[in-house]
Amino acid sequence: MAERRVVNASPVILLGKAGVIHLLPDLGDELVVPAGVAAEVKSGRMADAGRAWLDGDGGRFVQAAPPLHVTLASWNGGAGEAEVISWALAHPGFVAVLDDRAARRLAASQGLPLLGSLHVIVKAKERGLIPLARLALEKLRGSGAHVSDELIERAIALAGET
Repeated sequence: MAERRVVNASPVILLGKAGVIHLLPDLGDELVVPAGVAAEVKSGRMADAGRAWLDGDGGRFVQAAPPLHVTLASWNGGAGEAEVISWALAHPGFVAVLDDRAARRLAASQGLPLLGSLHVIVKAKERGLIPLARLALEKLRGSGAHVSDELIERAIALAGET
């Protein structure tokens, strides 16, 4: 079965901070970054690895977003999350890569499969793309990412590390 993912801005930024953004295309058969998501990442004031990836190799994954799905008519969340959810609803079989709690709840209520940034790192370890998930997860913790220590520790355990 093909593994197809559509990714939001915060995972691009966080996976960049973790030093593993370049592995995202290797974790599946198809990757999409909606154009609005790419614009959101690039609009940041500071240059970062996520932006650099989108300006380089990651730029080939940027695609125009579909029209806003009717499910999102009353959505008060971010435009990037809306694009990711709309894409996944319009293209069955895509996994939505989202970190925002409200967006994840909405996507789950629509029956969409989900991954978060931390789980992407765990998958990279499972597939042998990185030797240790802990190193990437610790980079996240040290980069000022808004991820709790508890979530980092759960991801480390999920990766089979201590």
